[in-house]
Amino acid sequence: MTWSVIATWKFSLTGVAEAGKLVACGRKSLDAVEQVARYVEDDPSVDTVGYGGIPNVAGEVELDAAIMNGEDLSIGAVMGVKGYRNPISIARKVLEDTPHNILVGQGAEDFAARKGFEKTMLLSEKSIETWFKMMNELKAGNKHIEGHDTVGVVALDTFGRMASGTSTSGISMKYRGRVGDSPLVGSGFYVDDYVGGAAATGVGEDIMKGCTCFYAVELMREGCNPREAAELAVMRTHKRIFEKTGKVGNIAIVCADNKGNFGGAANHEGFEYAAASDKCLPKIYVVEPV
Repeated sequence: MTWSVIATWKFSLTGVAEAGKLVACGRKSLDAVEQVARYVEDDPSVDTVGYGGIPNVAGEVELDAAIMNGEDLSIGAVMGVKGYRNPISIARKVLEDTPHNILVGQGAEDFAARKGFEKTMLLSEKSIETWFKMMNELKAGNKHIEGHDTVGVVALDTFGRMASGTSTSGISMKYRGRVGDSPLVGSGFYVDDYVGGAAATGVGEDIMKGCTCFYAVELMREGCNPREAAELAVMRTHKRIFEKTGKVGNIAIVCADNKGNFGGAANHEGFEYAAASDKCLPKIYVVEPV
């Protein structure tokens, strides 16, 4: 039976491998997306997602996450959540247990508490040390501190159901309350069982300007394979912004279709993604910039 799981960055490899086992045994694509994100959220060595994420300028770790069901286009997202380790799981509860698509800040935290999620410390010793170092750099005049390696996931299960999702602590040293593309449908993620799905990572302020993930899915709808769709979507967003501003932040996406094919693209060097399917073992793929 056909299935696939793809996720941004090599830090998602373990999660992709475990999620692949889930869908291979008949579990839902939503379970696979949540599984991958939780692995990364719980990894303190990843300083851009979940526990150990770099704080904002106020010294607080604010998390964003989203998950989408390609079967009925339902969405669950949370933004600016503090004190909860696995925002992807809270987002899934929003999808399944509320009439809403998005909960923000205190409202999302109150909802998480009602659903039995436990508050916890999100700062690690490493993230605290990094925060102090970055604060000193800001005071010294360095205005270009960034860290934006979102975990973005797309999964296809053996029943032909697809899901996508994202989780991030956002750009390092962001303003309090800042939200990027990751929890915004069409920008940071999108999926439709009829076609396929996409998830993004990079500078959200630029990715959202092109609704990059929605466009990638529409390209697959028109007949592009996942790699072609990813490349064309990244190039369109990059070109449009560069024409007017002369500069573009990092943009990268992963795509998968409903036949088990997958691919990725980026406008910068160093982007890698992890993927597995019924046809290939879990593996890291290195992307050449478009």
